[in-house]
Amino acid sequence: MTGEPRHVGVEIELAGLGVEALSSLVAASVDGRVERLSRYEHRIIGDARGDWGVELDFAFLKRRGRRSGNDGVPEDALEAMIRLGAEQLVPVEVVSPPLPIDELGGVDRLIESLRRAGARGTGDGLTYAFGLQLNPELPALDATTVTRYLQAFLCLHDWLKERARVDLTRRLTAYIDPFPRDYVRRVIDPGYTPGLATLADDYLAANPTRNRALDLLPLLAHIDGERVRAAVDDPRIKPRPALHYRLPNSEVGRPGWGIMAAWADWLAVERLAADPSRLAGVCTAYAEHLDQPLSGLVHPWSEQAGTWLDVPDAP
Repeated sequence: MTGEPRHVGVEIELAGLGVEALSSLVAASVDGRVERLSRYEHRIIGDARGDWGVELDFAFLKRRGRRSGNDGVPEDALEAMIRLGAEQLVPVEVVSPPLPIDELGGVDRLIESLRRAGARGTGDGLTYAFGLQLNPELPALDATTVTRYLQAFLCLHDWLKERARVDLTRRLTAYIDPFPRDYVRRVIDPGYTPGLATLADDYLAANPTRNRALDLLPLLAHIDGERVRAAVDDPRIKPRPALHYRLPNSEVGRPGWGIMAAWADWLAVERLAADPSRLAGVCTAYAEHLDQPLSGLVHPWSEQAGTWLDVPDAP
């Protein structure tokens, strides 16, 4: 991957639009056409960058929809009742193909069209624990690169969470659980220089779940799928050479909101991972902070971490 243009996948969870309406809007935005896989899952084809996906994020209904396929079989009363209930709790999701980094601004134009059509996001409903998810490809897949990105994220987690103003509804769910404290301490230790196998084994032992603010399972499954499947039996894990960052809210219903602020914050992780000397300093400072938990009452780590970064204040 070194020397090749990098890409970022984007996933946006929302309510207020059904699968049919959302698919039509996405297709119009990317000059594509809708391929109906089932009543709950559509694919938008024709974009040179790859296929887009639109789906109701509820496994039970997706399974029923796949059994019916695209043969026009209407939903029965039970399915209709479950769908109506699900639409109050689970999001409809639009999933982009991997997009060149310099084309991410186009996603904000899509978001604006969704907002005008009635899309709603985090904060627009008491049960809307919806997220924006970014899937940035790594510049390389060697153990040193992956470890540095993980260390940078662990050190900046509190800062990112503060910047993202993570909604209370989302904080009460398990979807973006923090990493276990003992695991964090192990990874940020200056002597932690694992090979890929050890890195994966350590991660899987401490985090056999997709529910992390930074989910490494898709990346590790791309590197060593058999190892991941032996530890985590979850068909939702999709192998790809990218991280899965899922901390930000999806505020698609708020005028002026887009993905670029979240992407700008993620770039702080990129810059820290690319600066080994500064990363080592942040890791040491964070380890000292963890050894003195009461100090966080006076000087929260989210503030201390910010002193290592050259970024503007959050809007």
